[in-house]
Amino acid sequence: MDIATIIGIVVAFGLVVSAIGGGIGSFIDPPSMLIVIGGTVGVLLVGYPLKNCISVIGVVLKTFMYKVDSGTETIAKLVELAQTVRKDGILALESEVGSIENQFMAKGLQMAIDGQEPAAIEEILYLEMEKISARHSIGSDMFTALGTYAPSMGMIGTLVGLVLMLQNMSDPSSIGPSMSIALLTTFYGALMANILFLPMSGKLKTRSKDELLIHEIILVGIQSLVAGENPRIMEQKLLGYLPPKDRKSSFD
Repeated sequence: MDIATIIGIVVAFGLVVSAIGGGIGSFIDPPSMLIVIGGTVGVLLVGYPLKNCISVIGVVLKTFMYKVDSGTETIAKLVELAQTVRKDGILALESEVGSIENQFMAKGLQMAIDGQEPAAIEEILYLEMEKISARHSIGSDMFTALGTYAPSMGMIGTLVGLVLMLQNMSDPSSIGPSMSIALLTTFYGALMANILFLPMSGKLKTRSKDELLIHEIILVGIQSLVAGENPRIMEQKLLGYLPPKDRKSSFD
């Protein structure tokens, strides 16, 4: 679980609520919520296929629960496999594939065991990386879109409230509720966009880059395995993908 995401949301909402103080009840307005939340969902359905909109729930869970493999651990595993290949040959990895949790690594190793040409392995794995990147982009783009739609629906709600207020200036009792809709819809839209949707979009983009980096490390490592490179040389090559502080050698 990504504790940073949870802490960030709790802190952001907590500061807003603490600033409101005891007047929290005056900031709860069902018509304003319907305009912003319902309108944002409706516009999302207009902009994206139904299947993608339904998948937003899974994308939200991924923001909170998804864990990217460690680069250091991935390199250590590849070095271990390289030592096995150097000692017993590529076919010795047959018994290792089933225990590997990373499906991308398992797929690449199986192709290497099956005797696929290095160029074919590279092409297939790069194609899979492109597809993964495309799927990730859809999720982050949808949250960016939600971050755009929510303030827009808030502005529409503001205009609705102002029109209602101006139409009933002769009735002082109607001015308050109309003004409430006008202001709270903008408040809700800004709150949803800047605390939830846009930060989640940024988190998903960062996660996608991290995952693709791990996949690139795996791809280069499998190419080294197929080429029969010395495990030390392979490790030095792969450690170049990591920041200096994360470069830990298995041979120290």
